[in-house]
Amino acid sequence: MKNVLLPTDFSENSWNAIVYAIQLFKGDACVFHLLNTYTPAIVHSRFMAVSTEGRLLEDAVHMDSENELKRLLKRISGLNGNPNHSFKTISSFSLLTEEIKQSAERLGIDLIITGTKGASGLKEVFLGSNTVRIIKAIRSCPVLAIPASYPFKKPGEIALVTDFKRNYDAAMIEPLRQIAQHLDAAVRIMHINEEKHLNKYQSSNLDILKEYLSDVATSVHWMPYFAGKAKVIKEFSEEFEIDMLAMVNYKHSFLEEVTREAVIKKVGFHTQIPLLTLPE
Repeated sequence: MKNVLLPTDFSENSWNAIVYAIQLFKGDACVFHLLNTYTPAIVHSRFMAVSTEGRLLEDAVHMDSENELKRLLKRISGLNGNPNHSFKTISSFSLLTEEIKQSAERLGIDLIITGTKGASGLKEVFLGSNTVRIIKAIRSCPVLAIPASYPFKKPGEIALVTDFKRNYDAAMIEPLRQIAQHLDAAVRIMHINEEKHLNKYQSSNLDILKEYLSDVATSVHWMPYFAGKAKVIKEFSEEFEIDMLAMVNYKHSFLEEVTREAVIKKVGFHTQIPLLTLPE
């Protein structure tokens, strides 16, 4: 049975991610954990957090969170559900990333699925600040970010963007392998040619990667570095009708470059398809 964590701020974007998650695992036995965190703004006094007024404020916000989660459960019950799906709620007075870390460990979470933007998301922002924080902070669990208003489509083509410059291990690739195998999807390994030829180390890493993905349909694609990486990835995704983009969350990787600055005009990277980040 899979354990899937669904952070929510009750926005339509987070609802869209929940619907995507339910559809993605519609044939599986899953426990979906709906997580809402809240941090009341207590600014009148540094002592207010332990005062009666501070506790009343926290209680009120907690009640709002609980009530919204109940409404969310009712909304989910209106979908044509899988009897093997169950839903649990978590309402926590905590920072989002800290609660996700703790919940992922405590509940044995297999996958985190989140919307790319929250209630106040802007069109020019590729990833909302919460999504960026989750990707940066969570290094033990894969994260799947669903673009705003993206309708569910069963992924048939998954692109794994890599430079072959780091070792792969089975645990790193396993989430991607499982998703591809489960969905009967092909994995297109995409490399941007920044060099004329792979060196021996890169070639070895490619062979290892293909071995880990040997039980799913794979192909390797060499893309000329004719423009910025973002443009190459975008054109590749459009040409091969990619349904999901996957990247390993290495330090100093292109993914880290993307999440360093969330505004699309400065980053130059934008995807209209789900982004799967695999922990190093």
